[in-house]
Parts: sequence; C-alpha cells; structure tokens
Amino acid sequence: MRVCLDVARDVSVTTRLILLFDLDGTLVTAGGADRRALLRAFRELWGVDAAIDGLQVHGRTDPEIMENIFQARLGRSIRATERELLYRRYLAHLEQELISSPGFRVLLGVRELLETLGADRDILLGLATGNLEEAATLKLHRAELDGTFRFGGFGSDAADREALVRLAIDRGRVLLGRQTHSVGVILVGDTVLDVAAGKGLKVSTVAVASGSDSYETLAAADPDHLLSDLSDPTAFLRILEMVREGRRALGAGGSLVQP
Repeated sequence: MRVCLDVARDVSVTTRLILLFDLDGTLVTAGGADRRALLRAFRELWGVDAAIDGLQVHGRTDPEIMENIFQARLGRSIRATERELLYRRYLAHLEQELISSPGFRVLLGVRELLETLGADRDILLGLATGNLEEAATLKLHRAELDGTFRFGGFGSDAADREALVRLAIDRGRVLLGRQTHSVGVILVGDTVLDVAAGKGLKVSTVAVASGSDSYETLAAADPDHLLSDLSDPTAFLRILEMVREGRRALGAGGSLVQP
C-alpha cells in the first residue's frame, strides 16, 4: 500500500526533516535472536549460563547490556580486548540466529511508512539504535530493508543513548550540507529511554507502544507524540504535519494522536 504524503507547507520556506528511528520494537522484532546470540557468546567465552536473567535490557544499548552482564556475573568491568572478542562472537551467533528465528518480523505498517517517507526529498531517514552497527545491518538485511537508512547512531558509537542520538543528528546534518531551509529532528522509539534521549537533546519525540514499554508507561514519559504502533502510516504523516507546523500532540495541554 502506498500512502500519499500530503502535508501542507509554505512553498517558500521548506522544513526539511531528519527522522531517526529506533530499530527493535519500533521497526522490527527479532524474535529473541539477539538474546539467544548473547547467551551463546557468554556461555562459549566465559562459561556463564543465564547471563541476562534478572537484568534490565529493554531500551539499553548493546555495550551497556554487555557491561551489566560482566558486572553481575563476573564482578568486574569488561576489558577492551574482551569487548572486541565478545562483539565478534555475538555478531557471528546473531547472524545464525536471525536466519533461523521463527519470530523475526517487520512490524505492521513499517514497510509502507518507510517507502512513503523515503520518497519525500525533504525527509532524511536515519537510525538511532542501541544495536552495534553490524548488528543493525544484519537485522535490516534479514528484514529486507537494506539501503533504507543512509546514516545513523549506534551502540558501537556510544553506550549512552543520548550520545548516540546526538551523533546521528550530526551525521544527518552533514548529509544535508549547507542550506537555507529550516531543519527539524524527530526521534521515534518504543521505550521511555528513547523519549528521555529526545527530551535531553530538545528534539521532537514520537513514542510507539509496539515494543517493551506499554502505552500507559510511554504516556507517563510525556513524549511529544504517541502512537499505539506504526500500523496506520497516515497517523504518522499527521504527526509530520504537526511538527512542521510547530504543534504537539501529547503534553502541554495538547490532544492525543492515535492511529
């Protein structure tokens, strides 16, 4: 299905948009492939079983999760040489697990939305994900979304989510180059940590309750816009119109936008 991007604009002043999407829980679900790959790597390298049990992983970056496992299971920080070894083994296992994962899927509406957004010359699509860049590439390939995103910020860039989002924004601005148009930034994610990163950087936030955090939990984090999921691309396009017009949908006494 193709959705018409019909956004009212002042043709004399075009607002260009940098759209940054989280990956897991926002665009795809890996069906536990990443979790299984990480468990295999820790069992193989350090003999650690049930490495993730009892640890908070949702919304955390890959390096953050790995460091937390080291602290909880081995009682120390990960060394640089161990980190590189762990990355290699994790990625090798992840590639295998993604191929065989029966639960892997692209979430409803995502393909249609990305196709529509990608056709708009005033929109630049990027990723802002806690995945290692190589892990994100593997997941995008499994989802047949290769080439959709021209740039991004990744867990391999920074363990801190706000820092990797800032890098993604900087990279997007470089791609836009010197131009006189105004530029808006929208961060889309499925956890309160995505919302917090956007707020910290003072960019527009769109929370989608298609991942680990519930609609109510996300609403309490006060994102600028809130959707149940991306199954109705037209709802997301309405948000773009609001951003271009400088309006909010949630918070500051605004109305709630749902698909």
